[in-house]
Amino acid sequence: MRYRPIGSDPLDGRLGRYIPDDWSHLESYPITALPEADRPTAVPVVIGVNWYEAFDGPERDERSGEMVVGAGGDLGRIRGGHCVCLEPGGEPDQQDWYHFYNQGHEGACVGFGWSRCMTLLNKGLYTARWLWDRAKERDGWPQTNPGDGGGTSVRAAAEVLVAAGHVDWDPAYADDTVSERAAYQPDAADGILAFRWATSAAEVHQVLGNSRADELNAVPILNSWGENYPHRVWLPDAVLDRLIGEDGEVAIPTDR
Repeated sequence: MRYRPIGSDPLDGRLGRYIPDDWSHLESYPITALPEADRPTAVPVVIGVNWYEAFDGPERDERSGEMVVGAGGDLGRIRGGHCVCLEPGGEPDQQDWYHFYNQGHEGACVGFGWSRCMTLLNKGLYTARWLWDRAKERDGWPQTNPGDGGGTSVRAAAEVLVAAGHVDWDPAYADDTVSERAAYQPDAADGILAFRWATSAAEVHQVLGNSRADELNAVPILNSWGENYPHRVWLPDAVLDRLIGEDGEVAIPTDR
């Protein structure tokens, strides 16, 4: 269950995405099962993938001027699993949100990746660690528990958003403990109606509706590492397809 294929916890505690043991969700709810006219468009996408050494150091591409990872082909070693949000068209992610969604050194990337997604959908801020806690309660692994500092699965957090919604951010929550977060009351209107799964970079482009992504043949990552990582980093489509083939999950939300 934990961080395959490296076989152990990662040295970097921020890499907190677990790989599923059960893949029935991808088989049962692919985005391709919906007619094209019914598929979400211009929406953020949440991915859970292997994180390679090459992704730690984005470099500026001379031709496009964008910060890019993985373009050279040699990705190095897998350092663990990570969850990030992909930005839809129009570069809607605000500078304030870039600063706000900093997971620190905990394995809370699933909570932060999905919360960033919900901010893009609803234009409000959310309590990412509450979602992280709740996902660990329903991910099916006894080893994962709220407050343990470790990770969880992309699917589990999506299921929380469907079943319960999300919790609006309040500055009073900033230093709350795991037991205090358990008392927060989510709002169903801040959740999602459903989610489906993409299995290729081409399907991701279709729902992102991002003309710059189409031009670059790459997708824009919004990481949750605060100012220590660039705001917007581009991942080539060929690398995304590789990551999907390596037990990657690509979740497409349907907003309420």
